[in-house]
Amino acid sequence: MSRGMHIYLIGGVMFGAILFFAVIFMQVLGKSAKWQEKRIKEGTYRELEDLFIFVDFEKLTYVNFAAFLFVPVLVWIITSNPIFTTASVLLPIFAPKWIVARVRQKRLDQFISQFPDALMMLSSSLRAGSSLAVAMENLVNESKAPLSQEFAMLIRSQRLGASFEDAVRDMERRLPIQEFMLFSAGLRIAREVGGNLADMLESLAETLYTKMQTEGKIKSLTAQGKIQGVVMSGLPILLMLVLTQLQPVAMHPLFHSVTGWGVLTLIAAMEFMGYIGIRKITSIDV
Repeated sequence: MSRGMHIYLIGGVMFGAILFFAVIFMQVLGKSAKWQEKRIKEGTYRELEDLFIFVDFEKLTYVNFAAFLFVPVLVWIITSNPIFTTASVLLPIFAPKWIVARVRQKRLDQFISQFPDALMMLSSSLRAGSSLAVAMENLVNESKAPLSQEFAMLIRSQRLGASFEDAVRDMERRLPIQEFMLFSAGLRIAREVGGNLADMLESLAETLYTKMQTEGKIKSLTAQGKIQGVVMSGLPILLMLVLTQLQPVAMHPLFHSVTGWGVLTLIAAMEFMGYIGIRKITSIDV
């Protein structure tokens, strides 16, 4: 076989191998895209609707896919570090759920802070002779979001034909917090057994006020520990950046060698575990 035939044969084998791996890569990419699209639709998109944040699903999907493609490229252009580039691929996958979780927790905290006053308002309306339905309508008209949104959804569900128990159960799904669980349990007991609902709501409001005061004291006492956790976690990163500017030659192997990349991975893991450990110690549930 001539030399030219060898070259053509090797070129054909290489082309076939490249084509094979390209087909496999496209199949994996397609399955990953479908999995991510399903994950966004069943997770992020539904959770946004529960938070009364209405975003077009197609736009949300396109933004996520664009971030998945361009974020690693941008990180590579800035750092030229394969470790950081590989880690940035995970950012568009987990960032939407993390952002939604943060927004959800902030909204739940706002609801909890409004809830005791809402219970006192319901109790006063019931003592004045209003029915529970009228008391909740007055609460919706006089309250701010997110409390007004949630009770408005409860009233709307009943008007569309849902039973009171089903509407409250759906509200429990959107508000998986202990304070509302106590409220819904009290409503069920009052509807099934009877009793003074106004007294029950007032007693629950006083309990929640006491709980909020206790949590405020705990947050004040643990604030220093939380700040120390942030400072201690950020200090090594800040020192690394300063040394990179002051001694770029000495710090060059840390960012441009396999050993340095391994050290950076170990640093990131230890930083993460240390921060999580401090947060666990300073987070006290009441």
